[in-house]
Parts: sequence; C-alpha cells; structure tokens
Amino acid sequence: MFPAQAMPTIKPLTEFLNAELPAALDLLQQMVAINSFTYNPQGVNRLAALTADCFAPLGFSSQLIPAANPEWGTHLVLTRRGRSPRNIALISHLDTVFPPEEELRNQFRWQVEGDRIFGPGTHDIKGGSIMMYLVLKALQAQAPDLFEEITWKLIWNSSEECFSPDFRDVCLRQFDRETLAALVFEAEGRAGENSLLVVGRKGRGTWRVTVNGRGAHAGGKHAHGANAAVQLGLLLPRIAALTDYSRDLTVNVGSVRAGTVLNRVPHEAVADGEFRAFDAEVYAQAKACLLALAGDGEVQSTADHYPCRVKVEILTECAPWPRNTQTDRLFSLWKQTADELRLPVSSEQRGGLSDGNLIWDVVPTLDGLGPWGDNDHCSERSADGAKLPEFVAASSFVPKAALNTMAIVKLVGQ
Repeated sequence: MFPAQAMPTIKPLTEFLNAELPAALDLLQQMVAINSFTYNPQGVNRLAALTADCFAPLGFSSQLIPAANPEWGTHLVLTRRGRSPRNIALISHLDTVFPPEEELRNQFRWQVEGDRIFGPGTHDIKGGSIMMYLVLKALQAQAPDLFEEITWKLIWNSSEECFSPDFRDVCLRQFDRETLAALVFEAEGRAGENSLLVVGRKGRGTWRVTVNGRGAHAGGKHAHGANAAVQLGLLLPRIAALTDYSRDLTVNVGSVRAGTVLNRVPHEAVADGEFRAFDAEVYAQAKACLLALAGDGEVQSTADHYPCRVKVEILTECAPWPRNTQTDRLFSLWKQTADELRLPVSSEQRGGLSDGNLIWDVVPTLDGLGPWGDNDHCSERSADGAKLPEFVAASSFVPKAALNTMAIVKLVGQ
C-alpha cells in the first residue's frame, strides 16, 4: 500500500507532461516514419528496435519473440524489474494496415495541421505507445517510489491488425498471480466531449462459403451445367440477412469471386466474410446459422439435376470480450480519477477487436487508454475534405497521460 502523499498532484504532473510532450512527439514522428505494415516484417522489426531504444533509458530490457506466422515480424516484450513481484502489463502493437506503396501513392506521412498530426499509426497505435512512454516517464519523476516498487511489463504485438492468437501465449507467459492489470493502449473513443474507455469488445469469426457446381460449355451444353455463381448469388442475401442490429450482430460479405471465362458455366464460386457479436450466445447462434447453409443447393443441372454443393468453413475465431466485474472495477478507478480531474470520461463496448479480446479472461483488463484521434485505417485525402486520413490530436496526450498516471497510482494503492 502506498500512502496518500505518494499520489502526484495535478499541477506539477501536468507541467512535467507538457515539458516532456515535444520530445515524445519527436519519438512519435520517428515511429511514424517507419512503415510497419503487418506484412512488412523488416519494418515491424525496425520499429521494435526503435521502441526498445526509446524505453531503454527508463531501465527496460528487451526480448524479441518470433510470431507464429513467419511472414510477420517479432513480438516485443520490455521488462523493468521492481522491488516487489507485483506487476502491471501495458499492451500495444507495432503493426499498421498500410502497405508502403499505399503510403507513397497517397503521400500519407507525418504532417502537422494545427492540433492534428496526420500519418500512419499516429492514432492506431503508435500514439498509444507514446502514451505508455509519457505515463512511465511521469511515474518515474512524480511517483518514484511506486515506479521502483512495481515490475513493469510492456508487450507489443507484431501482428494485431491480422489475427494473431499466438500473442495470447506471449502475454500469458508474462502474467502471474501478482499481475494487477493489463492496460491496453488502443486509442480512446469520443462521444461529444466525453472520452470513452473500452470495457468490452465484440467477438469475430471469419467464414468462407464455397459452392461447387459443374462446369459446361455455355453455348453447346449449357443445360448440363450447375451454375455455382447463381447458387452463391442466392445464398448471399440469406447470409447478409443474419445481421440483427437489435442484438448487436453484424454479418458481412467481404469478397466474392466466381467463374473463369464467359463461355463456361462457372463450376465454383467463393465468398469470404465475417460476423461479430458482443454476446457469446448470439455469436454461437450466428455461427450455427452459417454452418447450416452447407449441403445441396437449389441450383441444379437441367439435364440430369446434378446439384450445386455448398461448403461452409469457419476460418478464424476470436471470442467476445464481455463486460465483466474485473474490467468494471478498473474502469471505476479511472472514472473516479477523471472526476477528480474534472475530465469527462465514460465507458463503451467497441465493435472492433483488440488484444484485450485475448487476455481479459486471465487478468483484469481495461482498453482505450491511448490518445484521441480519428480516421484510423484510412490513408486517403480528398480535395474537398470529405475524406481525411488517420490523425491524432496532439492536445489529447497530456490530459490522458495525467489521467492514466494518477489512476495507476490508485490501482497500486488499493
């Protein structure tokens, strides 16, 4: 337990963070200059090396852990041993969704326009890594006894933007009975003036529907064909109709491909997509409905009634992160701290995935602790301003870093 006087006071904390912000943004600019597209492992690994160098002056040692997929870069774990075994994990990721050629084509790079800083990863999620840096710098300077007492474990996923279930094992090897929390530094949401922290996320399954028909000459033996494209066309509205907003269930048809040439009845058609839900039962029902589509289809050969055959596969799954008492306990600490700082903070359950989906059931987990920005996963800019690329708000760093710092002190003091 830490005494009340161990809590930093807001004025010197804010002054410290404001003084540190220019150097932190310089580090962010260096990170953004490195393309770390998931399928650019050399870039991801360069970013990992730079990140380790940034945290080394704070006393962190680094470990690189190969991803299960050899096409991806290495996961990064930084550790600073404290005087006690009690530990806190801070979670981020290294990769972005932008290939190098896309950044070049759209001239998507570091660009400051007023309070907005545009660039790949400024918001998702290199800005979150810089938030971790600011918070730890603040704890070291403003709450040195606490900083030295706690063991800090910083864990970066190399491939969060793709499905990387092996990252769960990376995290589990760092967690133990003394792990107080896993804090995920994805960007915060906003609802008006309210900052939104994440207390739950949808689960996601990806699916593939493959229709095998029978090819035939489109002119001479059309009646012998069983048109796989037509059969898939009948199935797609049924799949899309599984979406039920009243239950927060979405089913998305993402890609469709069929046939080869125009003078041939298509023998195969394939659709890929995903489904998402907050509730585990709703998720399971959607999965069952998709799998029930398998079997003989309605489309048959006119000549001999040979049927199209439908195959359904669930390709990957990431279970929902439901709202739970452990996460709510962490959120209450952040909310209490925000109220004391007169910062408007609320909670949200978010439709997108994060590393929180992989670990919430093992240790108390809170998400959305990064800075605020918008337009993540977008690199395009239109002349009329209707399309703007990803950006982070520079003014969001200091208030959020102060909130995170003081809430962590409360967490340790419990």
